[in-house]
Amino acid sequence: MTKNKYDVYKCSANDAIHFKLVRKEEDLDDDKSTFLPEMTHQVFGENESIFGYKDLTVEMYYTAAKLTPFINLQYITKIVPELHEGLQPDDVIGKLQEVIPPGFLTSRDAFINSIPKDAEFKPYGKLVHSFTVHKEGRDRQFEIYKTGIEAPGFRDYHEKLQTFILFFIDAASFIDVDDERWQFFLLFEKYKYNGNPMYAVAGYMTIYNYYAYPEKVRPRVSQVLVLPPFQRMGLCAEMLQTFYNDAYRRKEVLDITVEDPSENFQRVRDFVDVKNCQGLSSFQPSKLLKGFSEEMQKEAREKFKLNRRQARRVYEILRLKATDMSDKEQYKSYRLDMKKRLNAPFQKNGRDFDKLKNVLRPDEFSATLSSITEDQRHQYLESTFQENVETYRKVIDRLATH
Repeated sequence: MTKNKYDVYKCSANDAIHFKLVRKEEDLDDDKSTFLPEMTHQVFGENESIFGYKDLTVEMYYTAAKLTPFINLQYITKIVPELHEGLQPDDVIGKLQEVIPPGFLTSRDAFINSIPKDAEFKPYGKLVHSFTVHKEGRDRQFEIYKTGIEAPGFRDYHEKLQTFILFFIDAASFIDVDDERWQFFLLFEKYKYNGNPMYAVAGYMTIYNYYAYPEKVRPRVSQVLVLPPFQRMGLCAEMLQTFYNDAYRRKEVLDITVEDPSENFQRVRDFVDVKNCQGLSSFQPSKLLKGFSEEMQKEAREKFKLNRRQARRVYEILRLKATDMSDKEQYKSYRLDMKKRLNAPFQKNGRDFDKLKNVLRPDEFSATLSSITEDQRHQYLESTFQENVETYRKVIDRLATH
C-alpha cells in the first residue's frame, strides 16, 4: 500500500493535545506534569484526528487553581494551500473555541505572568470535608467544597472546569446551570508553596435534585471527574461519600440515583455502597445466603438512601463474598439466584418485558423475542453472569485492602 505523501501531516488528537495544571513556571518545561486526553471525538470528530501539521503539539495549559487557560500550537511545518494542492489545515483553535469559554491566553509570557495570581484563589462554597492521602511517601491534603451556581465568580469558573469532561467523559454534555436544582462538589488539593497555602483543582461532581412525589427529592449524580494527575488515590470514593453524607442529613431525600454511570464510576459506587452496607444487620452472611429480601432493600434505603436496584447489586456482591466457592451447592445457589434476575427481561410477566412491549411496535416486539433462541439466551445468561462475577471480585478485592 502506497503511503500518502500527506500522512506526515496527520496525527491523533489524543496524542497531540497536552494538558497541564500549572502551579509554578517550572511546570511548563516539566514533561512529568503533562497529561493526555482519554478521548477527543467530542471536539475533533469520530476519527479523533487532526490534519495539516507536522509533529503537532496542542498545548492546553491551565493555572492549577484559577484555571486561567493558555492555548498554543507547536509544529514543525504546516500545510499551505498554495503549495499543497489547495489542501487546508484543520482549524484547531476554531474547534477548541466552540467548547472553551472566550478569553483564553495565547501568549506564553502573559500566561507566565498569570501564574502567581493563583495565590489569591479561594475555593467556592462551603468546606464540607477535608482529609489526607498518603501517597509515595508523603501526606497530601485535600478539601471538598459544596456550592451552588450562585456563588460569586463560580459560574465563570464552572465554564472553564466543565471543558475537561469533553476529553475524559464519553457522551458528555454541558449542563444548564441556570436551573437552581444543580449542586456542585469541588475537590481541591491544598498545599504550600513558598510557605503560603495554595489550592489546585483535582476534580468535581454535579448533582441534580429531582422532585419525588409528594414532598421528597431524588438526587441524581450526573457528572463525576477526577483529573488524571489525581487518579488512583481513592479521591472519587471520598468525593462520593462526602456527597452521600450530605444527602443522609437531608430528610427530604428519598434515595440516590446515578445518570448512565461509566464502568469505572460504577466500580467506585459499588465499593462505597458495599463498604457502607456490609455492617448492616440485614446484609450479614447468614441472611445473604438466603437471598435478597425486602428487609435489605428497606435498611439500605433508610440508612444509606440506596435505590432498590443498587441495593440488589450490593447484595449480589456481598453474597459472592460470603459464598464458599468450594461448596458446590452454595455456588450453584448463588449462580441461579443471579441468573433468575438476569432472565427477568425474557419472562412474559416481568416489568422489563412490559417495558419492551410498550416501546416496540407489535411486529418489532415479536421479532425481538423470536430472534433469541433458547441456546442464545443460555449463552447470554452465562456470559453476563461471569462478567458480573469478575466485576464484583474487583470490588471485593478493593474492600480487602481498605
